[in-house]
Amino acid sequence: MTSSRLSERLAGQRRRGDSGSKWIRVVMAVLATIGVIDTGSITLKKWGVLASLSCSSEGFFGCNGCEKVLSSAWGSVAGQPLSLFGFLAYGAMLLMAVVPLVLQGEARLSLGQRSWWGLFLLSTGMTVFSGVLLGVMAFGIRDCCPFCILSAALSTALFVFSLIGGEWEDRGQLVFRGVIVALLVGVIGLGWAASVGQPAAETGRGVPPPVRAESTPATIALAEQLTAKGAVMYSAYWCPHCHEQKELFGREATEKLTVIECAPDGRGSQHELCESKKIEGYPTWEINGKLDSGVKPLARLAALIGYKGPALN
Repeated sequence: MTSSRLSERLAGQRRRGDSGSKWIRVVMAVLATIGVIDTGSITLKKWGVLASLSCSSEGFFGCNGCEKVLSSAWGSVAGQPLSLFGFLAYGAMLLMAVVPLVLQGEARLSLGQRSWWGLFLLSTGMTVFSGVLLGVMAFGIRDCCPFCILSAALSTALFVFSLIGGEWEDRGQLVFRGVIVALLVGVIGLGWAASVGQPAAETGRGVPPPVRAESTPATIALAEQLTAKGAVMYSAYWCPHCHEQKELFGREATEKLTVIECAPDGRGSQHELCESKKIEGYPTWEINGKLDSGVKPLARLAALIGYKGPALN
């Protein structure tokens, strides 16, 4: 009798899973795939694999583009683009949504319900963290990025579909685990956002952080020759890559460079000049009348101007 009931229960769960949740898994797989493409493209751009990634969006919810957001101090974690971790999260969502669809028999039934828990908990964390990032854009960076907004919308949609698709027999356990994950991710996310924003606040509004590296005779000579050749570095005070470029030169050499501040709220801003030059990423070098964005090795800059002086390390 017991065996018969168990078989009927398993058969009923199969029917519900096949008819009630299969299409939801397919929808979630599509959404996760969009998320993988979204975050993967940003990651490849940050790694320099993609030469350009147009995300200018004037008029889209008041956004001025992604560069300020993606290049801000909040755009990376542990030296890697924040989008990389989003890519991994969407990849995990895609696997959990698809794998049970290709399995058969008891393996499909067993993994199916466990995967719903994974989908629900991971999408909960992604949604909460996306909320933190939207807050950072609104109050910390004071700009927005359509790709980031798309990611937040995808995370929220995945969360909603995970609630609809799972066979939740114990709703209390569902709420309890969801709240725990949300609180944990929220506290960690807010702590991270506050700690990242603190150093920038110490420099003063619109002022880039100080360059701490010591210059060498070679970097000073290179900076002087760049300036003599009319080379210009277009920068933004909030851009960590601009600071990285300056650190390559060192403090004294940086003072000899021609650096144009492009951020509208930056001290000494020449925003209109940057717009007329169609500057889209920071830093951007203008050398011999040509624009080239991204952090440049000193040897590369030296080659562009025919540098003559002490050897660069």
